[in-house]
Amino acid sequence: MAETHVLFVEDDDVIREATQLALERDGFVVTAMPDGLSGLEAFRRDQPDIALLDVMVPGLDGVSLCRRIRDESTVPVIMLSARADSIDVVLGLEAGADDYVTKPFDGAVLVARIRAVLRRFGHAGRAAGGTYDDGAGPDGGLLVFGDLEVDTEGMEVRKGGVPVGLTPTEMRLLLEFSSAPGTVLSRDKLLERVWDYGWGGDTRVVDVHVQRLRTKIGQDRIETVRGFGYKLKA
Repeated sequence: MAETHVLFVEDDDVIREATQLALERDGFVVTAMPDGLSGLEAFRRDQPDIALLDVMVPGLDGVSLCRRIRDESTVPVIMLSARADSIDVVLGLEAGADDYVTKPFDGAVLVARIRAVLRRFGHAGRAAGGTYDDGAGPDGGLLVFGDLEVDTEGMEVRKGGVPVGLTPTEMRLLLEFSSAPGTVLSRDKLLERVWDYGWGGDTRVVDVHVQRLRTKIGQDRIETVRGFGYKLKA
């Protein structure tokens, strides 16, 4: 099995070196960079499997770097933020990050989040990147909601016959909704099923990803049920 290549962008020398060593002990191959510009260069050169980006790095901040990466790739991105309540968390998610971890973090927690994101990528990654077959896939795997088609076997999505490029996390989120159209799914349930949180997490992660998904499949397709969660209109 190929080793997982992690791009880690962090300007604090102590955190960067300690985290790199911890990840390498867990079997990851790590490219560590001290600033956003060198991080972008390393991303383009090495094509890593996942990127860990500190929000506050010099040259090109982590949020801007995430946007640049997302313009070119659907590779998973985890943001690292010093404050859980920082607006930077939301900005990072809106820029296309799949998840975030608050600093200071426990090494085991970081590894668990990395593996959880990679599992999402492995399960839904074929839908990312905008590459689709001409066929709609087997009838048993094709779900149709008005002009929205979700091929659960081919991992393809079309709106009005036009392919929709989703990140792996967005695809997993849509699969959860499409498996139970008209059923309200709570934010906690979505955190558990999509993000593999076995405990209460930050529901902003869900809210931002739902909004990102709405912009791609239609703003009125996913309905907010106040006080409960979200549902896909059947």
